[in-house]
Amino acid sequence: MHDGGVPMTLLDWRLYEAGHCRHPELATRRGGSLRTCTFPALVSLLRHPRHGWILFDTGYSAHFLRATRAFPERLYRMVTPVHLQEGESLVAQLARDGIGPRDIAWVVVSHLHGDHIGGLADFPHARIACAREAWDDLHARPRLDALRLGLLPGLVAGVAPRSLQWFEDLPAGSPPAPLQGFGRSFDLFGDGSLLLVPLPGHAAGHYGALFEAAGGPVFLVADASWSSQAIRDNVPPPAVVTGWLGDTAAWRDTLARLHALHHAWPALRLVPSHCHEWRPQREAAP
Repeated sequence: MHDGGVPMTLLDWRLYEAGHCRHPELATRRGGSLRTCTFPALVSLLRHPRHGWILFDTGYSAHFLRATRAFPERLYRMVTPVHLQEGESLVAQLARDGIGPRDIAWVVVSHLHGDHIGGLADFPHARIACAREAWDDLHARPRLDALRLGLLPGLVAGVAPRSLQWFEDLPAGSPPAPLQGFGRSFDLFGDGSLLLVPLPGHAAGHYGALFEAAGGPVFLVADASWSSQAIRDNVPPPAVVTGWLGDTAAWRDTLARLHALHHAWPALRLVPSHCHEWRPQREAAP
C-alpha cells in the first residue's frame, strides 16, 4: 500500500474452506456457551499482477490426517475433531478451478499450527514465506510440548530450506496510519501490495496480511480472533485457552487493537481464519 499519488497494486482474492473443526463456543469466546460450533479452516488465494498466485495458509489435508493418525499426535484430532470431506482439500479445490500446484508461486504462512500448514506439502514448488520466530520456536520444542500447542513438525519436514523466505529479512512495510501501532510490518514484494503485520499473542511468529483489492482493503488476521463478532465486541477467548496456546496479555492487546481498527477504518475488511461469517460460496476462481 502506498501513500501520496503512487498507484496502488490491487490483488484479486477469494476464500476457500479446506475442512473444519468443532469446538464448544466457550473455548473461543469468554462467556460463551457449551454448544458445539463449526470453525472453518479458511484459506485465501491471492493473485498479484506480476508475482502470480499466492496462498495465505493451506488448511487441512490428507497430510494433516496422516500426521495425526498415530499417538500421541492423534490427541490433536481427539481434542479438536477435524472434518475433511473427499475433494475438500485445498489442492483438490484449486484443481477444479484450473489451478495446479505448480501454479502457486508463494505460500504465506500466518503461523505454524497444524490447521494452517496441513496442506503445505501439496505445494512443493512454491516459495514459503513465514516468520523465522515461528520456525525456530517449532523446531526448539520437544515432540509433546509442540503437540500441546497444536504444532506438528512432520508437516514441514519436507520443506526445502532454499524455498523459505523469512518475514524478518524482508524490507519494512509502510502500513496506513490506522495500523501504525501494530509493530513493524514487512513488505513481501517491495511494492506495498502485500504487507505482513505482526499480531502477537496466539502463537510465536503470528502474522496477518494486509492488501488492497477491488472493493477496498482486506486484512487477513489469521487466529488473532476466531470470529468477526469477537472483534466487534472485543471479547477474547477465556484466559485458560489463551494462556495454554500463547500469551494472554499480548493476545488481548492485539484483539483490542483490532477492535479499535474496526471502528477507525470501517472500509477495512477484517477476516479471521475460522469465522463462519466468511465461509465461502462455491464459485469460479478470480
